[in-house]
Amino acid sequence: MTMQFNTETFRDDYSFRNSDWAIRRFPFPFHEDSYMYSVNMEQHRGGPEGSVYEKRFDVDEHYVSEMHDRALVLAEDPLRCQSLPHMTLAGWDLLELIMVSKSEDYPDLFELHRDGNQWRWINKPLGIDDTFTFLDETTLPYGPMEYITRQTQGDFAVLDQREENLWMDAGMVTTQADWSLDFDIGMNFFEWHAPVPRAHEMGIFKRALKFLLNVQQGSPARRLNWTMTVNPRLDTSPENYHKWGVEKTTLTPENIGAKQHLRVELQTFFRLPRSNALVFPIRCYLIAFQDIVTVPKWGRRLHRVVRDLPEDLADYKGFIANRPLMLDYLSQYDDGLPTSPGVWPDLETEPPLQK
Repeated sequence: MTMQFNTETFRDDYSFRNSDWAIRRFPFPFHEDSYMYSVNMEQHRGGPEGSVYEKRFDVDEHYVSEMHDRALVLAEDPLRCQSLPHMTLAGWDLLELIMVSKSEDYPDLFELHRDGNQWRWINKPLGIDDTFTFLDETTLPYGPMEYITRQTQGDFAVLDQREENLWMDAGMVTTQADWSLDFDIGMNFFEWHAPVPRAHEMGIFKRALKFLLNVQQGSPARRLNWTMTVNPRLDTSPENYHKWGVEKTTLTPENIGAKQHLRVELQTFFRLPRSNALVFPIRCYLIAFQDIVTVPKWGRRLHRVVRDLPEDLADYKGFIANRPLMLDYLSQYDDGLPTSPGVWPDLETEPPLQK
């Protein structure tokens, strides 16, 4: 195996760290110096070599530790993975999509061998070598969706398409930004997005649903979403708010660079072949403020976005109380120089910070 995997935690002592490689490839979500909701969909047809967009399902240095954290969450709360009875075929579709994608995109890490319905799956990083019968649940240790999403970074919402709407009828959700699968299971697209401010009045969700209903097999789409998290905690669920909510009160001028994290979701959308369901992977990436500001363009831009974000959006994204502290820190890395358009670091062309 060519990739080196970190041994790290996303709870308790929070030993999670990004390498320089992980910092440079972080999916920074702001293409300009301000932010407002938009549909911001594009085709998921790869991206620059080494970027998080290059492969269908990104695997990085955090893979093994993220899968360990998922197992801990499921042991504490099995309802983080649910599938309504009619979604079993969609689970097999998802298993096939991920196994084929990973074995093709990372052949040194994953292997898939198929002889009719007799399949052998080898996951080298996790030490898994299983043989099973495709479409026969009795030959797997878990249902097909749970089996493969225990081995895949990010959350997964599996959406049934009917009545000109999308219904969240299955999912694996252990790295979410303050929403609950157990609460949302069985809801439609508008119901589970009900808490989001401004976007309904702006017509964002009507346009997004129209786009998603027309996603075709073989033409996946993607977008980015973002919020803020104190400490690199993956599981910021409502069920565990008593554990992570209080951490927002622990920021100081001395520790904010290390403790405050930008949390970005790479959201992708794949049409599944047999069930016609739409799978919605939500891959979470975390980066500390002190790492963001090592990229001059990102440091300048994040300060401007946080400073100018409307109050209701800052409140919804959970950092309104800590915004003054954030701005005091980030202002040190904004010298007022213009930034180049787009999300890339542009380290070769962006001027260094002018002290």
